[in-house]
Amino acid sequence: MIKLGLVSAILGHKNFEETIDFLAANDLETVELACWPAGKAERRYAGVSHLDVDGLTKVKADAALAYASAKGIEISSLGYYPNFLDPDVSKREVYVNHFYKLIDASALMGINLVTTFIGRDQHKTVAENLDLMEEVWTPILAHAEAKNVRIGIENCPMLFTADEWPGGQNLMTTPSIWRQVFERFPSPMLGLNYDPSHFVWQKIDYIKPIYEFKDKLFHVHYKDIKLYEDKLADVGVMATPLAYMSPKIPGLGDVDWGKFVSALTDVGYTGYSAIEVEDKAFEKTEADVEKSIQLSVKYLRNFV
Repeated sequence: MIKLGLVSAILGHKNFEETIDFLAANDLETVELACWPAGKAERRYAGVSHLDVDGLTKVKADAALAYASAKGIEISSLGYYPNFLDPDVSKREVYVNHFYKLIDASALMGINLVTTFIGRDQHKTVAENLDLMEEVWTPILAHAEAKNVRIGIENCPMLFTADEWPGGQNLMTTPSIWRQVFERFPSPMLGLNYDPSHFVWQKIDYIKPIYEFKDKLFHVHYKDIKLYEDKLADVGVMATPLAYMSPKIPGLGDVDWGKFVSALTDVGYTGYSAIEVEDKAFEKTEADVEKSIQLSVKYLRNFV
């Protein structure tokens, strides 16, 4: 059966143990642990570190695994989502070096999965970014293969605000681009962390790719999107997307979760799935954040 968990980044106000305790008390089975470097967040939901992978020892790794296991929680993945193709090479090097530490930590802990973005230079074409991707990602994939760690790439365009315009900061945005990426990198270690919400506002069928890319589904996110057709009609598709859509908790947006989970079961997916909360309507207080997770669990338990 599909296992239901949470992307821990929304619980930045809790430490590792408190996060695990909260998940265990709220009918969740797994967690995608946010593993950003310690320090100031660069954007919303980034910068949270529930596991410090910098210099992680086997003793510390075993202790974290034991604590989670005792509470009935399995760590599905270690998550870190920077822009590996940032035009600033010095930033790119920092991101890649930290990602190597995630891969090593995931191998050390026997998780063998990390979740992230490919990245994108927002001022270059898709073709130019594919070439840049090969340059940056060839050694990353070689390291993952050597460590037997799979990499699940989320399909979020990272194109929401003016500073991410015009191309966004993640290349893996459409099935068409996925095919090109997997053609260049046929590695069994590279796959998808599939979030259907990002296809809603792009007007892409979010069910069909499940069947075509069933063997590349490494991890799944449950986040919803509400598309406001009246706003879209006013600003058009060339506007920054937040001008006509809004992230919502599952069940309050436009994703048909029954059809989505049904398709996952059609292809025999029995892996990890994680609720990802980015709903501003539930961010006024820590209690609101926790309520959003509880509501999401209650709703998704109809399907998972």
